[in-house]
Amino acid sequence: MQKFKNEFWTATAGDLTQRRDHVATPTYQDAAADAKKIIIDPTDKHQDWLGAGAAITDSAAYLIWDVMDAQQRDTLLHELFDPEQGGFSSVRVPLGSCDFQSQDFYTYDDVPAGEHDANLEKFSIGEGQPGAKDATKDLKHIVPVLQEILKINPAVKVIASPWSAPAWMKDTQHLTHGGRLRFGQFTGNGFTEENRFEYIYAQYFIRYIDAYRKLGIPIYGLTIQNEPSNAAHWPAMIWTVPELAKFGYDYLRPALNRAYPDTKLYLLDDSFHAITKPITDEVTPAQAAAFDGIAVHTYSGPYDNFYKASRAFPNWQVVMTERRCMMTDPVKEAANIMFGVIGNWLVHNGLNMITLWNLALDERGLPNAADSTGREGVVTIDHTTGKVQRNLEYFMLRNFGQDVPVGSKVIGSTNYTKDGYSGSLGSVAFLSPTGDITAHLYNPTDQPLTAAVTVNGDGANWQNVTVPAYGTVTLHKSNGELNDAGIPADDEFKLNPSPFNASDKAPDEY
Repeated sequence: MQKFKNEFWTATAGDLTQRRDHVATPTYQDAAADAKKIIIDPTDKHQDWLGAGAAITDSAAYLIWDVMDAQQRDTLLHELFDPEQGGFSSVRVPLGSCDFQSQDFYTYDDVPAGEHDANLEKFSIGEGQPGAKDATKDLKHIVPVLQEILKINPAVKVIASPWSAPAWMKDTQHLTHGGRLRFGQFTGNGFTEENRFEYIYAQYFIRYIDAYRKLGIPIYGLTIQNEPSNAAHWPAMIWTVPELAKFGYDYLRPALNRAYPDTKLYLLDDSFHAITKPITDEVTPAQAAAFDGIAVHTYSGPYDNFYKASRAFPNWQVVMTERRCMMTDPVKEAANIMFGVIGNWLVHNGLNMITLWNLALDERGLPNAADSTGREGVVTIDHTTGKVQRNLEYFMLRNFGQDVPVGSKVIGSTNYTKDGYSGSLGSVAFLSPTGDITAHLYNPTDQPLTAAVTVNGDGANWQNVTVPAYGTVTLHKSNGELNDAGIPADDEFKLNPSPFNASDKAPDEY
């Protein structure tokens, strides 16, 4: 029987009556009569685990930078990103503005209607010193918050996604309501490749990476377009999957290869409904080689469309780049989506990274420059005091950040759910580079369930544990030091949610 010097077990209930509460390490014994047996198999190795985190939108960054005082901000960011505390390890940022803004919509090259800027001479991510009251665009909130995060954990992965190209690059001449890049058209003087809108837009991404590098913020990865199937009334732009593949292969990957060859490039950045065909019907093998993987949102199913992409190009990473946090949703729906589908089933079946939507919103679900209301952040920050409450999504992400070292491998573990939200216990397990074993168990039912856990090599020696309703149990076995940091108590303030306005459904409603 394998013996680890240290073990750390926690339990989190779907209604948060338990919040990663420490559970005494179960003794080895026979499996309980009513237990679901979970066998963890370190010899059955799957995908690399890249990390978990959430989006630093202008809204989230505004609350962290302008509403919180310096001590509140430092405490929260350490709690979230310090590897000895929450261990969050990824963030997503909008490349330009999105719907969750405290500022007016902008891109990095806005010129008067009818004008062009073929040489990107007016490109700017903002004016002023980062974090100064008179700073603009990204320099006002997003950049200073990222700089603080990277002081705490310089290895945090930053993935950037545009919501729209500058209006002058689009056939509609507007940032909002979709529109398309001016494919095949020219600007400047002549019909060379350098004068194509596609070429110039690729240089726009390079200028962005340049600007962020100068501020000490490396960009780990890019997507070409946030939700390319969504012609929303906030900044948006429409692309088909073949158009994304062609632009990435012909323009953006070559531009990255010349300037930043280590930068990852991900296809799609949309929900599963946007995968309407086998990916091999829309992306050639040569084009696929220009991408490091596919980025997915988890707002809409069918969730089995995940396999149309993840199994077509096995060398691809599959990274989740967005899902709104749940604000007024029932416990069952919120837990089944966050703990069940995202935090358990998708990772069990190939997902490499989880990045949720806004890291923080206020008690009203604001700031918001559009009407995509009814959301909350991973944490809620009172907009008058800077006080903090931690939401269900926080605990899902912390299950990964605190217990699963980045660079671990997903390994085999027994699973009793076909989809993450029905049947019985789901499980996902990990093997770290140093030999640690971690597992998450999820109970998608409204009653506590007993699990009996063993590791391949332990024989019929089981550790019995109760998994709470719509909740998780995590276990971390190590021969080294363990992160056993506790969860701070929430501050007290009342929620005052804005009207719910969202079209996504719980997975069992499809």
